[in-house]
Amino acid sequence: MQKTTGEFGTKFELVCAVLDKYGRNPHRLIAILQEIQAAYSYLPEDVMTYVATALGISPGTVFGAATFYSHFTLEPKGKYVIKVCDGTACHVKKSADIIKTMRETLGLSESKKTSDDMLFTLETVACLGACGLAPVVVVNEEVYGAMNKEKTVALIQKIRGEEASNG
Repeated sequence: MQKTTGEFGTKFELVCAVLDKYGRNPHRLIAILQEIQAAYSYLPEDVMTYVATALGISPGTVFGAATFYSHFTLEPKGKYVIKVCDGTACHVKKSADIIKTMRETLGLSESKKTSDDMLFTLETVACLGACGLAPVVVVNEEVYGAMNKEKTVALIQKIRGEEASNG
């Protein structure tokens, strides 16, 4: 499915195609939202309102599903979603320093989680289940263990370098 973020008509044509695929069945709401999120990387508010109208259900039902399930996001995410574990083992091994370094390196803050270039989104999580590798960072699905400030900066530079050479 093609990503579209511009023209109003194109945006809703994509949504209509997804709705049609699922027979505009309100019982398929989760599958519809999953496919729309896969196309946009998040669930835009206007799209969720459109989905509600098209399915004949209240916007509250759609927004309720989108906010109940942690899989869904209402904000755009970067190409690289970085999860920094701040669970007990990672916290004791200074994951807070890694979070601070990531924010400084990427120009982020506690409230600003995605970089201006839409390349990186930083999330702090309670546990990644890799305590023996603490402190742990996951970029998309790749795990990086025994992280420190220097390794964190090097990782970001590596990703930026790869992006520059690819594009």
